[in-house]
Amino acid sequence: MSAHALYVTAAYAITAIVLAGLIGWILVDQRGRKRDLAELEAAGVRRRSDKGAGDKSVREKGAK
Repeated sequence: MSAHALYVTAAYAITAIVLAGLIGWILVDQRGRKRDLAELEAAGVRRRSDKGAGDKSVREKGAK
C-alpha cells in the first residue's frame, strides 16, 4: 500500500469513527432529554405550546 493510500484510508477511518461517536452522543442525549421531559410532565410542568383549557383562561385574562 502506498503512502497516499494509507493516508486516505486513515482519513476515512477517523471520519467514520468521529461520525459514529457523534451519532451515539446524539442518541444518548436524546434519551436523557426525553427522560427529563417525562419527569417534568409527571411533576405537572406543562409546555407553553400545550393548548389546554387552563391556558385559554389565562390568555383571556391577559387580553383584557
